[in-house]
Amino acid sequence: MSAAAAARAPWLSRFITSEHPLPWLLPAAALMTVFGIYPLVSAFISTLYRKNAATRKLVFDPDYNWVKVFGDERMWNALMNTLIYTGVALVFQLALGMLIALLLDSDRKGYGFMRALMTLPLVIPPAVTAMMFLMMLNGSFGVIAQGIIWTGLLPDNFSILGNASTALPGVLLAEIWQWTPFMVLIMLAGLRSLPKEPFEAAAIDGATNVQAFFKLTLPMMSKVIAIAVLIRGIDLLRAFDYVKVMTDSGPGTATETLTSYSGRIYFGNADFPYASTIALLTLILVIITSTFFMKAFKVKL
Repeated sequence: MSAAAAARAPWLSRFITSEHPLPWLLPAAALMTVFGIYPLVSAFISTLYRKNAATRKLVFDPDYNWVKVFGDERMWNALMNTLIYTGVALVFQLALGMLIALLLDSDRKGYGFMRALMTLPLVIPPAVTAMMFLMMLNGSFGVIAQGIIWTGLLPDNFSILGNASTALPGVLLAEIWQWTPFMVLIMLAGLRSLPKEPFEAAAIDGATNVQAFFKLTLPMMSKVIAIAVLIRGIDLLRAFDYVKVMTDSGPGTATETLTSYSGRIYFGNADFPYASTIALLTLILVIITSTFFMKAFKVKL
């Protein structure tokens, strides 16, 4: 070791072992810069250019993509699909999550094992789940499709994912199946943390289970429910995996969301500036809706 290196070593050792926060913040700051700030800045700079269709070169035109995106009917259709997808999934996941959590909120033998089983769908990659439901919803041999056809609700060999009116509900089925357990686990954690005294007092006063649920459980669980809805809502607004694998935004644009539309432009047309504009628009939508939600329900993270 050189004299200079030897002189630096004690200083470096003292710096790393000191109580100064900088050594511990540097790795996180570096990761945030490389994987968060740099891509965001790069995407924003990309939106200031437009792709010349003839020369396939980028031309500086700051307002071109932003004017184009708000006049794009396909973008508005994708936005509507995104909002419908998010709203329907949230309602079903929240309702089913609370119902299943109430059923599993018990210390009796076997219930702990059933609660552990609820984590299994969460470890399956979304693309694999999408492939599973793609096969189960096949009109020729899919077990779900055949079951619905057997009830007489659908005609023989009806393609759920191939029909514009049923494709989005088919994709939502996969989404709801995989992520309802997430809601169950959060609701269970909230239910298990509730104090028992108010419920014992309500039982002494003659309150029914339904009355106790609406008068005690829901008000005390409001913050937990709000945080669960916020987390899932942010994730649902950028839905991509299930749409891409199961329908590829089809038939036509019946299941196209903002992220899938952005991906199609990026990979299909190689129009990076316009794809970045839609991606940033999605980010702005997420920020606005999450901020409004936190203000409305007084959620503090």
